[in-house]
Amino acid sequence: MRSWRTVVLPPLLAIVFALVLSSIALLISGADPLRAFGTMGAQLFKGTTAVDTVNLATVYYIAGLAVAIGFQMNLFNIGVEGQYRFAAVVAAIIGGALQLPPVLHMLVILLVAVFAGAFYALLPAILKVTRGVSEVITTIMLNSIVFGIVAFLINPDQFGVLHGNNVSTEEIDSSGWIPGIPLGAAGTLFGAVVLALLLGGGYWFMLNRTRFGFELKASGESPTAAAAGGVSSKKMTMTAMLLSGAVAGLIAMPELLGRDHEYAMTATQGYGFIGIAVALLGRNHPAGIALGALLWAFLDKSAVSLEQIQVPREIATIIQGTIVLSVVVAYEIVKRADLAAEQRKVGRAGRNGSPASVSEGGAV
Repeated sequence: MRSWRTVVLPPLLAIVFALVLSSIALLISGADPLRAFGTMGAQLFKGTTAVDTVNLATVYYIAGLAVAIGFQMNLFNIGVEGQYRFAAVVAAIIGGALQLPPVLHMLVILLVAVFAGAFYALLPAILKVTRGVSEVITTIMLNSIVFGIVAFLINPDQFGVLHGNNVSTEEIDSSGWIPGIPLGAAGTLFGAVVLALLLGGGYWFMLNRTRFGFELKASGESPTAAAAGGVSSKKMTMTAMLLSGAVAGLIAMPELLGRDHEYAMTATQGYGFIGIAVALLGRNHPAGIALGALLWAFLDKSAVSLEQIQVPREIATIIQGTIVLSVVVAYEIVKRADLAAEQRKVGRAGRNGSPASVSEGGAV
């Protein structure tokens, strides 16, 4: 029962609370909440919305996994945003310059993205381990720096190509693409959904079936106890940061290799920050992160339907924002409720066990 409350109840409470607040906002604006939510739900079954939602959720899922790896070590890798953008532009440049056989070309691009993401996480990791500098501060600074790096690399004087009013990297040859899964009129599913599933399975296996995963969780929960057991907190911090950055490097790959085939100045931003919300909503569990990614993508894709009934699409943003805020509160409420229940259970066991102990003592 305790497991059900701690795993299922917090995200449910967060979603319900978000819907209540959003309903209040809709009522204040003079709109019908039931009609608005019904319209959003109906949008999922129109055109390619369902497939588009899964495609976007694939990106969000990888972002959530990247953040969750840091959370396991009590590291707040807010630099996932900068890490994935740096990896995307480097992978796009190298991928566009290479001429390799199919599959091999794609694998090289993915490996470049992994190493580039880990490289961009290296400096915060070193400063954290050697100087104790907060990873939040260093990664926020690197998030700002990446704007300049991307602008410099995509400049036509460097590796950029001018397309009308837009500038992008050289287009990647079809041998480097990840083939999509055509679903007829419903759209084309990103082939990278398989990559996301493999990452999720690998994340679960690492945490639950490997010594490294055990040491990672142990170091995150109690560095002192882990150190007493021979686990180096600094080594785990370094490894977790680099691993988080490596996964972050893959965030843009579903779109880069499955749709765009080039990285432009107008490429979507913010996936790293959404990954934080998705990881929180999924409580760092691979299945929970998947559900959180699908919910977030659904709200993004269905928001456009609100304009059809003269309702601001920002209502979806309100729902997302309140989910982020309320999920933290919900976890804390449930955690305290569980703690109080355990204390009552221990208290009852103590009261029930005392007379027996006395009787046994008297008999002796």
